Amino acid sequence: MRSGAERAAVLHRSARVTLAASAGFYAFRYGLDEPVPALYSLFAPIALGLLSSIPGSGRQRAAVMLKALPVGLVLVALGTVLAVRTWAAVLGMLVVGFLLAFAAVAGPRPAGAAPGLQLFYILACFPPYEPRTLGLRLTGLAVGVVLLALCEWFVLPQPAGETYRWSLARAVAIAGDTLAGRTSPSPGFLRAAGARLRLSQIPPAERPAGPGRAVRGLAQAGSAVRRLLEQLAHLTETGRLRDLVQGGGRGDVKGGGRGDVKDGRCSDAAAEWLLPRVVLRCDESAAALRAGRGAPAPAHMDEAIGAFQAMRVRQAAEPAVPGRASLSVLRRQAALLAVAESVRVLEISVRVGLDGRRTRPIEPRELFWYTEAPTSRLWLRRIVGNLTLRSVLFHNAVRIALALGAARLVAGTLDLTHGFWVLLAVLTLSRTTFGQTWAAMREAVAGNLVGAVAAGVLLIAVGQHTDAYAVLLAPGMLLAFALGPLLGIAWAQGLFTLVVATAFSQIAPASWRLAEARILDVVTGSAIGLLCAMLAWPAGARREVRRTMAGLLRECAPLIRDTVAALTAAPPGSVPPPSTLRALHRLRLAESAYAQFRSEPVGGAPAGADWHGVLIAAHQILLGAHWLPRFDLPATAMPPAAVEQARVDGRAAVATVERLAALCGGDPPPDATRPETARPPPPPPAPLPTLVDLEAWLTSLTARLSRAETALTRTSADTAAEATGGTAGVTAAGGTARSATGRGGHSGRPPE
Repeated sequence: MRSGAERAAVLHRSARVTLAASAGFYAFRYGLDEPVPALYSLFAPIALGLLSSIPGSGRQRAAVMLKALPVGLVLVALGTVLAVRTWAAVLGMLVVGFLLAFAAVAGPRPAGAAPGLQLFYILACFPPYEPRTLGLRLTGLAVGVVLLALCEWFVLPQPAGETYRWSLARAVAIAGDTLAGRTSPSPGFLRAAGARLRLSQIPPAERPAGPGRAVRGLAQAGSAVRRLLEQLAHLTETGRLRDLVQGGGRGDVKGGGRGDVKDGRCSDAAAEWLLPRVVLRCDESAAALRAGRGAPAPAHMDEAIGAFQAMRVRQAAEPAVPGRASLSVLRRQAALLAVAESVRVLEISVRVGLDGRRTRPIEPRELFWYTEAPTSRLWLRRIVGNLTLRSVLFHNAVRIALALGAARLVAGTLDLTHGFWVLLAVLTLSRTTFGQTWAAMREAVAGNLVGAVAAGVLLIAVGQHTDAYAVLLAPGMLLAFALGPLLGIAWAQGLFTLVVATAFSQIAPASWRLAEARILDVVTGSAIGLLCAMLAWPAGARREVRRTMAGLLRECAPLIRDTVAALTAAPPGSVPPPSTLRALHRLRLAESAYAQFRSEPVGGAPAGADWHGVLIAAHQILLGAHWLPRFDLPATAMPPAAVEQARVDGRAAVATVERLAALCGGDPPPDATRPETARPPPPPPAPLPTLVDLEAWLTSLTARLSRAETALTRTSADTAAEATGGTAGVTAAGGTARSATGRGGHSGRPPE
């Protein structure tokens, strides 16, 4: 059920498209007696205003349409030239179909305009081959697009929504107020604030999905804020946030030392020094996002974290100091350090997102590589990175190109009347899964049957009275363009059949056979689209999301092992930090697959796999692989007992990642048996900041992975039970999802 605002938007769009299409059509057909530009001026607003889903406000959509006009003119010219031979038109359709569908890599606006641009080529690539009419075709197209842009701008324009920058500023302000103690929100409120920044909750026009530096910076800032809010929610649940806010965290060791002694307890001077700086960076970032300029310099948080770590190292290295930090204090400091690292990534990415210019190298360079790259390299990397069988964008482009090429071949070979309706059916009814395509085409054929009967009755009753068709066209378009989106595909197809019958009857004499040709072409296009949907990735993103998640986790597992090796190396610094480039590439593909997966209806398939949790865990692994070797490298080699403890925890976390990767990919687990994990040995008398920070990272990571494993195990078992007709419940899910270090737990939140 659509909301009132959605219904109003549909009605307003119907009015704008009808006004633009009618103005151009009537002016050329009856004012200038030119049927060719009349036809193109009619279909241009329908293509870009109705068939396309260009996001944004009225002004934003008008700008996209005017930018798309030169491309549309080129496509009409190309189609006109290639209409000379069927094989030439088919080859052109394959190339144009793939390129326009693959334009989704550039962001939601090019992706939204692509279907309309496809129609421009489709209209021109069919016989009759009349290159002398090219000027008239281009004139009609240009007039139609300009009229639509003017209507989008001035006639019931769609208002602008909240920008991503403002949404980001609000979330950063919530984090800053929470850290400063100005508010005390619940964990649920903090997680909800982070969930509002998920791209599925952001209007398509405002999503930071392009390849440019500024857009990438805002996207990275959004990920950092969501991670920060999740950290604050977890700290609120454990009570550590309250301890940090109320005096920087209280130690549990009596005596003097660097902190002030109050009520027999020693305050944590290091946390008291760092926390206000973290709050200040949050406040500055929120203010910069609201103003759109003046982002903080990226060195501030970097220097603060370095000084904070130096304090901790000095404190741990002086056993004679009575107030030396205890293990509980070091763990709270580790939590604050993780928060500070999230804020560090936030302040850097906010500056890049607001500035957008190339910068000098920012550490870690693999994470901020795009800040120093030229624009051409950013585009090339986005394009090449998606030219792979693991990319759902590549899947969709290949599928639509093959379907349109096959439809053009069939229409040309069989010499179907009005053959472009075959391609139009493929273009408008194809979906990313076979089930969705079948459902859409089944409704479309039923609607077209009813519409064809109604159109046949209309053509027989009215005959050759062109003035009657002229009177019916504008109100018919208004009705069809309004009711179709509101009532469903069947209504849309049936009413559109009446519209095209009314329009074509004014271009050339028509009989009831026009309706017959319409239904024949739609059925042919539906069959071709259904066949391509069956052969080319029929499951959509459902299988691909599993494969990409499995590949992502397999790339992340070595990062944990290499991070532990870098921290425990003797002498310190002799082992370089791990390279994350391959994992970052896998992360991008997994995010694309997950985005499409969330856009596809669940249907009868069981839901519950926590793919979003897997993505968050991957982000956590990538960031830990960067900041732990950067800020936690010990000054001297760690004791052998500490090194062995770190390696044991690391191997347990790697085993969890590999087990989850195998579960995602449908492979057998690495180990057939999983012995009970022994509890970790008691901490050494002198706890080390490096070991505590590593333990905190691995504990949090393993707990999140375990929750994802529990959800995925239960989903896989439910699927197997449904396939075999069994009713046995899943009894091993909880056992198989225990933390590998013995410190994990379940959050109690449902999977996303």
